[in-house]
Amino acid sequence: MTSSSPPNPPPATPSSLTETLTLILSNTTNNPTTSSISQFIPYLTPTIIYSIIQSKTLKSHPQILLHFFNFSLIHAPSFSIGSPTTLPSFFTLLQTLFAHNKYSDAKTLLVNFIAADTRHLLLRRILHPARDMPRHSKALYDTAIGAYVQTGNPSFAMIVFRRMKRLRICPKLITCNTLINSLVKHSSSHSLLYSRQVVNDAIKLGVVPNVNMFNIIINGYCLENKFSEARGLIHKMRDFDCVPDNVTYNTLLNALCKKGRLGEVREVLLEMKGYGLFPNRNTYNTLIHGYCMRKGCLNEATRVLELMTESNYVPDVWTYNTLISGLCDEGDVDEAVRVVGKMEKLKLLPEVVTYNTLIDGCFKWKDGSEAVKILDLMSERGVDRNEVTYNILVKWYCKEGDMDKASQTVEHMEGSGFVPDSVTYNTLINGYCKAGDLREALKIMRDMIGRGLKMDTFTVNTVLHTLCVEKKLDEAYRLLQDCKNRGYIIDEVSYGTLIVAYFKNGNADDALKLWDEMKEREIVPSIVTYNSIIGGLCKSGKTDQAIMKLNELLENGLSPDETTYNTVILGYCWEGDVEKAFQFHNDMVKNDFKPDIYTCNILLHGLCSKGLVEKAFTLFNTWVSNGKNVDAVTYNTLVSCLCKVGRFEDATGLVTEMKKKNLGPDKYTYNAVLGVLTDGGKHQEAEDLMSKMIEWGDVFDDANVLGVKEEIDASSGAYSENIDKLCSEGKYRDAMRVFVEVSEMGMAVKKSTCINLMCALVKREISRSNVV
Repeated sequence: MTSSSPPNPPPATPSSLTETLTLILSNTTNNPTTSSISQFIPYLTPTIIYSIIQSKTLKSHPQILLHFFNFSLIHAPSFSIGSPTTLPSFFTLLQTLFAHNKYSDAKTLLVNFIAADTRHLLLRRILHPARDMPRHSKALYDTAIGAYVQTGNPSFAMIVFRRMKRLRICPKLITCNTLINSLVKHSSSHSLLYSRQVVNDAIKLGVVPNVNMFNIIINGYCLENKFSEARGLIHKMRDFDCVPDNVTYNTLLNALCKKGRLGEVREVLLEMKGYGLFPNRNTYNTLIHGYCMRKGCLNEATRVLELMTESNYVPDVWTYNTLISGLCDEGDVDEAVRVVGKMEKLKLLPEVVTYNTLIDGCFKWKDGSEAVKILDLMSERGVDRNEVTYNILVKWYCKEGDMDKASQTVEHMEGSGFVPDSVTYNTLINGYCKAGDLREALKIMRDMIGRGLKMDTFTVNTVLHTLCVEKKLDEAYRLLQDCKNRGYIIDEVSYGTLIVAYFKNGNADDALKLWDEMKEREIVPSIVTYNSIIGGLCKSGKTDQAIMKLNELLENGLSPDETTYNTVILGYCWEGDVEKAFQFHNDMVKNDFKPDIYTCNILLHGLCSKGLVEKAFTLFNTWVSNGKNVDAVTYNTLVSCLCKVGRFEDATGLVTEMKKKNLGPDKYTYNAVLGVLTDGGKHQEAEDLMSKMIEWGDVFDDANVLGVKEEIDASSGAYSENIDKLCSEGKYRDAMRVFVEVSEMGMAVKKSTCINLMCALVKREISRSNVV
């Protein structure tokens, strides 16, 4: 076995080493690195490399220098991309590449450096060049802007542009358009502002704008729904000798259609024709898509299709797919099928997207059997199913609660060579949760995570909700934390779901801790989430803390709604502090709060619970005299209160009023009066009121609402017979005890049994009064 020979000793001095390497490189036309200079690798320092890169001898060989530079990055011990010691060689090589019009190579070099430049050394050197380095050229600035845009850093590109502005260097038009386009597409509140700055500054520096530049800005306005500004810019284009083209108008039309601003669409079309421009295929497709997206505008979409044909533009598959989608969205699946027939007559073959749309439409508006027919037709036409086809089937089987078919479809999907994706798993998890099969949902979730797929936020929230419904709050919290650690998008609904569950289970402290965690993660609660925590605090007897959350809500620029105010009013009433409830109500009315019927009922119940009957009556009369609506709850609250204090005449008047307004009496009215009768020793007025309600018969009109049925199961039938027997024997107290037990169990009794019991109680009271 022979040992490898040691490298040849290097030349005595750095200058002689540089001369040797320069000579080797200059005498080579191909890539010299591996064969010719590999023995010098241990001696390639940043200084030696820089000397070779700036060698006058090699200036006329940019490709050899580029190969040498890349070789050094790979093999030289202390020479790496993104390192400050590399920058002198880097900038010198760039200048050489620019001098020989090697712009593509220069940009690739910049892109690679930027990707590794975590400390932004390149940007600092562009803004503040070292004195011992070559002066930056216009080409460097232009190319650097393009490189920063390509690497997804439009803000850094903007900084370079501002440097050019300070130095009065006029950028290329393509550089400006590249930068503007990147800024417009970048999701930032300042994107459009910066884009306009670039346009204005570029024009001042001598750039002559073209139609493309204006089209990009118009697209930016459209993305931010600033349609009047977009249309204004179209008119200003002519000031710069730029004539709007079809792209200009198609951009605007597409945005207007997406927002359903179809009146403006017609105006723009007329304006377009006024400038001598006529819709092209893209324009027509844009319009058809816009009308199809807007509910009730299918006739307009069909008319555009006719105009398209009359203008000698043949609709393509995309056009027809859009129309078919619109028809299916509107429920006109039969017409969608006829459109497919028209496609085939025009020799346009329906594709998998076409059939998927029809299958989805059949499930939505018809039934599964019609969808199966489309599947069969799809097979007859030789069109294979794709992942979307299977996901549609899984979705609808889950919606129908047929989880067996959904599971079988997934198996068929895998057997056909398709791998279930995130959509498939998310759909299955949601389906099992809705079917109440939490165990299977969690199993699917673990399988999904095991395959490296992510649940979407909706699915996470569905599982959290299901766990909370089953009161598995610890498991729900663990899932929330696990999803957060895995990088899932956890939103305010995720936190709100668990917060509400904690409050419902009396864990106010845990709810507040989770609220603080949500705020620490800078997740901004919506009014719905605020209402949840305010409601939870109120139910926990912490109305003062609820007021603090209300103030926090206002500080965050949110507007409380009726639910917010009513919840706080209800909180004070729960605490028995009706005075504070009214005070809060009055303060909020001054702040434009408009009380609703729910507000009235809350305050009315609060007054009645305190025995403040006169104030309750005053509130009721004021509310009615102001022309505001009342409901059965309003009347029943007052009737119950009046019966308890023995004011049966007033109660009878209200029940009569209920009858006239078709608001009752209902089972709650009946319960209020029945409660008085069963307490014993009450007045004849109670008996008269109950008798009148029995005469009306309205108490039992809606058997399902009352919980009494004529056709009931055997168990409930037995209870009904027992109550009837006890009533016939005069054992009214025992009969009432059985009825209460049945009601508490959520079971129903016969309608006739309920009437018998009420009549028996009335008779008992009458007989008692006669004895007296």
